[in-house]
Amino acid sequence: MSEPRRPMHRGPGGPPGAAVEKAKNFRGTLRKLLSYIGSYRFGVLAVLIFAVGSTIFNISGPKILSKSITILYEGLVAKLSGTGAIDFARIGKILLLLLGIYLLSAGFAFIQGWIMTGITQKVCFRMRREISEKINRLPLGYFESRTVGEVLSRITNDVDTLGQSLNQSVTQLITSVTTIVGVLIMMLTISPLMTLIALVILPVSLLFVMLVVRISQKYFRAQQKYLGDINGQIEETFSGHNVVRV
Repeated sequence: MSEPRRPMHRGPGGPPGAAVEKAKNFRGTLRKLLSYIGSYRFGVLAVLIFAVGSTIFNISGPKILSKSITILYEGLVAKLSGTGAIDFARIGKILLLLLGIYLLSAGFAFIQGWIMTGITQKVCFRMRREISEKINRLPLGYFESRTVGEVLSRITNDVDTLGQSLNQSVTQLITSVTTIVGVLIMMLTISPLMTLIALVILPVSLLFVMLVVRISQKYFRAQQKYLGDINGQIEETFSGHNVVRV
């Protein structure tokens, strides 16, 4: 017969996985996070420059492409009326310029992504080191009320999630602001009326996004909670197997 599995160590009346809590001091937490990033201010500045450059090149592409379409249309009309032909040489130069712009945009995006990934990895390493140092100073009561899997989840999964969110958020914040400003300027130069219509629809889209974020936030917290539960269950199960083998 197999040995009975060792129950999970939950502490006095504690659940197998604690609920994901909000930060008690949001401003203090944000200030602490910004202090981590502030240690790499020159890297963040480089990310800002390359992200803005990549976005500007990407936005200017359609405007340049429209010139080649205009030349193609005018040449086709001239050819049909017998007064001229399509200027393929000029179109080719514009397309080569467009290719160069998109290559620069891709290169800038790659560089800013590479720099930002390095920054987030260093931030995560610092967080794990400080968490490890703090764990050595925590009282035993903390570990009695939590499973080993939950503690490990805080060090691994939660820090990884924070690093991924930080990597994406900083880059998306820079590119989104630059894109909104650049596209707005581009739209005004093309058609002020269409720009006005788009601005009228924008608040409706913003309300929809806020609704989706509010609904999805509770599922994200539940995901992190269940992830801690699973880690705790796996750790206790395999620890029990080791005890049985011994």
